[in-house]
Amino acid sequence: MKPQRNAMIGEKGVREFCRRRAVQLLQQGESKAVIARVLGVSRNSINVWWRMACAGEDLTGKPHPGRRRRLGDEQLRQLSELLKQGAEAHGWQNNLWTSLRVREVIKRHFGIEFCRSQVWHILTDYLEWTAKRPVNELKKQNDEEVAEWVGTKFPRILKEAAERKAHVVFVDETGFMMYPTVRKSFSPRGEAPVNKVSDPHGRISTIGAIAISPGRDRLSWHYCSLDDNCNFRGPAVVAFLDQLSREIAGPVIVIWDQIIIHSCGVVQDYLAGTTRIKLEEFPAYAPKLNPVDRAWFYIKYDRIPNFTPSTLAQLRKAVDKELRRLTVHSDLLRSFIRYSKLPPFLVKP
Repeated sequence: MKPQRNAMIGEKGVREFCRRRAVQLLQQGESKAVIARVLGVSRNSINVWWRMACAGEDLTGKPHPGRRRRLGDEQLRQLSELLKQGAEAHGWQNNLWTSLRVREVIKRHFGIEFCRSQVWHILTDYLEWTAKRPVNELKKQNDEEVAEWVGTKFPRILKEAAERKAHVVFVDETGFMMYPTVRKSFSPRGEAPVNKVSDPHGRISTIGAIAISPGRDRLSWHYCSLDDNCNFRGPAVVAFLDQLSREIAGPVIVIWDQIIIHSCGVVQDYLAGTTRIKLEEFPAYAPKLNPVDRAWFYIKYDRIPNFTPSTLAQLRKAVDKELRRLTVHSDLLRSFIRYSKLPPFLVKP
């Protein structure tokens, strides 16, 4: 007969009692049919409880439905540590993890072979990894030099800016091409989307600046674009510095990359005739320190990806629209600074 369910025990306690009692009766040699009838449970449940007991698992919790995981918790922890070493440490030529590579690592270290969909399930559901686009960094970048600049030189620049009550201005150049920056797009299976490019070499060169006020509480965006298919040289850089001196009141400390046009004779001659503007340089090959670099990325990859204009005039219209848009979105300028590797306290919230 079925046991009487004591209300004081509760449903959870009754289920635990059934599991333990079923295992005890099996150990005593009782048949599964009798146990199922006495406890009012199915024979399949008895089989699950018996396997749990034989494996040394706790019978207090509800068994997980479905097939037992082929990788246990400790193996998943080991797998996570192996993957954090990077793909190069396991013999591949770059540090990109694909489902096929992870599948091979599991096979090598645990002797278990999964299909690609199972590996994807392990990565996303058990290790909580996500698929991300890699961030490129130049191999010539000196990490020690970058750390020393951020920890020592940049605080010195900020201190000088505070003493002079100067704006700190980050400057960078880029080119917007007729050949589009490509982002993924949905399409029917087996049919790749097509962008028809009219002039892959057509370009518009642009220079931009993010200026931080002396009180670090206001941000402003400044920019200038050259004529079609023109590149920035010394005179164009001087023209932009002169534009900054008109648009920003008071002293200015400009921080930009170490490229030739920033230190050419024309620029030096211009600086010799003014005391308002002082120049500072980022470490070599460290574009991620410059928040303006993120502004270019935002426009190219978030605002106008896959854009294939028929003429440079159409491209210029689209680019000008995005450049003007940044002048009224200080929240975006703040996000560009937060995204860079500059100290988070640079701008007041």
